[in-house]
Amino acid sequence: MIIDASGLDYKRINEKLAASVGDATISGCIGQRFIAAGLGERNISIDGIPGNALGAYLNGAHIKVNGNAQDAVGDTMNDGEIAVYGDIGDAVGYAMRGGAIYIKGNSGYRVGVHMKEYKDKKPAIVVGGRTGSFLGEYQAGGIILVLGLNDDSKPIVGNFPGTGMHGGKLILRGNADGIKFPSQTNKRTASDEDMAQITPLIKRYCLLFGADESKLLNDSYTVVVPDTKNPYKQMYVAN
Repeated sequence: MIIDASGLDYKRINEKLAASVGDATISGCIGQRFIAAGLGERNISIDGIPGNALGAYLNGAHIKVNGNAQDAVGDTMNDGEIAVYGDIGDAVGYAMRGGAIYIKGNSGYRVGVHMKEYKDKKPAIVVGGRTGSFLGEYQAGGIILVLGLNDDSKPIVGNFPGTGMHGGKLILRGNADGIKFPSQTNKRTASDEDMAQITPLIKRYCLLFGADESKLLNDSYTVVVPDTKNPYKQMYVAN
């Protein structure tokens, strides 16, 4: 089914999605928010630029954005996959608790803020380019992988990565020299176990966007995790 989004607000777009069966393509998207919110097992392709909170509370659908996307993509998503074939705005995967988000290009600030996991729900965000400041802010679970594939000599992440982090992993391609992480985190070279964990994510990224799988799998990676001996609890409780 093809849905022409021209002149439609998000409510009408989502009504048409709910009424349709099978795969759907949304054309002429011009910033409508909340597209595919809470959607279950479907394949959705979007031409144009979806607005904030694309795939909020997503519950199993696979969404392909053939270009850029705005802020809060995958807000509180439960399951499914979102693939953005361009750049993306701020707060990607806010409070995300399942599924995966893949970004071919760059992302803005606060990627994975309040990201969490529970039992078999282990969300993942893969950024092919670089990210803005506050990467993994208050991260409580899941994996954020930044590949830094842009050849522009700019840092792979902005300022204050891992601020308030108390769970999950930040993984950056390369040695992360010159990047300052907060005192309640530990930085180390990726182990074989870490590589086994991110290999499926790298392979999926390469399949989606045509990157060099062999090169990425043979590169070095830096892992940042919370330091359980130096918890962040002093920010929340009185001594």
